[in-house]
Amino acid sequence: MSISKLRRQIAWEAARLMYTRQESEYYRAKLKAARKCYRGRVKPADLPSNAEIRDEIQSFARTYEGDARTTHLREMRLEALRLMRHLRRFKPRLIGSVMTGHVRQGSDIDLHIFSDSLEAVVGALDEEGMVYDVERKRVRKRQEERVFVHIHIQDRYPFELTVYAADQAHIVFKSSITGKAIERASIAELERLLEREYPDLALDEAMAAIEEQVDRFQIYESLLLPLEYVKQSKKYHPEGDALYHSMQVYQLAVDALPYDEEFLLSALLHDIGKGIDKDDHVNAGLEALQGFITERTAWLIAHHMQAHQVLERTIGARAHRRLQASEDYDELMLLCRCDRAGRKIGVSVPEVDEALEYIRDLSHTFGG
Repeated sequence: MSISKLRRQIAWEAARLMYTRQESEYYRAKLKAARKCYRGRVKPADLPSNAEIRDEIQSFARTYEGDARTTHLREMRLEALRLMRHLRRFKPRLIGSVMTGHVRQGSDIDLHIFSDSLEAVVGALDEEGMVYDVERKRVRKRQEERVFVHIHIQDRYPFELTVYAADQAHIVFKSSITGKAIERASIAELERLLEREYPDLALDEAMAAIEEQVDRFQIYESLLLPLEYVKQSKKYHPEGDALYHSMQVYQLAVDALPYDEEFLLSALLHDIGKGIDKDDHVNAGLEALQGFITERTAWLIAHHMQAHQVLERTIGARAHRRLQASEDYDELMLLCRCDRAGRKIGVSVPEVDEALEYIRDLSHTFGG
């Protein structure tokens, strides 16, 4: 096999690994791809460059994501500007794929921020009610070991903030892809980029609309957490509180239909009304969720108690025919079976934030 053909094959395979999120680092993706494409030893000089792999990743994105990719790019840039304005005092800079336009499925929004106080940064995020995790990552490069502080934020789009010392704001960072200075934008530069790239965009109106939006996942969390204190009848729910039951039902739903976001939400949220009105939990839950779930999810939640009547053979023939007329009847009965099975003592279940993060990722991947 010629070196040029081998190089192209390795680039394609490395890009596939990174596009499907099996690998996140170029170097590891190259090594794994080289092992798959060639049994012998591949010289470092014969491996594709990071830029070649990035181009292949973009080819995957164009093929599989189509127009949704450019729609997401504009939305992500607006979301970046929103958070940067809130973190203005930390001199935020937008970098990475959202800055350059090379977004793909699962891309996050990368920001550099500059502060000598991590507490001040997370305090600003707390003020905005954001859900985040702080990661300290030890990296060894050129015989030098450094610790990088990353803040991962789960919002309408995921963010990764890298925190640097306050006096590093004007240092030039080099790209591992090109070796050149990293493209990055301040708030003012991003505003100019948006005006240039999207001449029909009314920036002030777009930002006002974004500020008014409510993150539906925060609503879900606020409705789920009180269920921990809702105790249920031991006769029907030996497992205990309503939150533990809901998480069991959710996990069973994931096992059954792992990529059906609407179905998973119906499983996770079917009992949230018990934290509002135990006597009419279905209608109470639907009222609280109005505007934050789809019609299909609402239908599944609205009729899950009738599905129990179907299994118990206590439902009227006319009511049963109405349910059967829906194209979602099979999923309704599956939800009911998950509801019944999710009543065990001592089984392992995910945390609420883990479940919401999984569904949020589904939304970004398949939501269009």
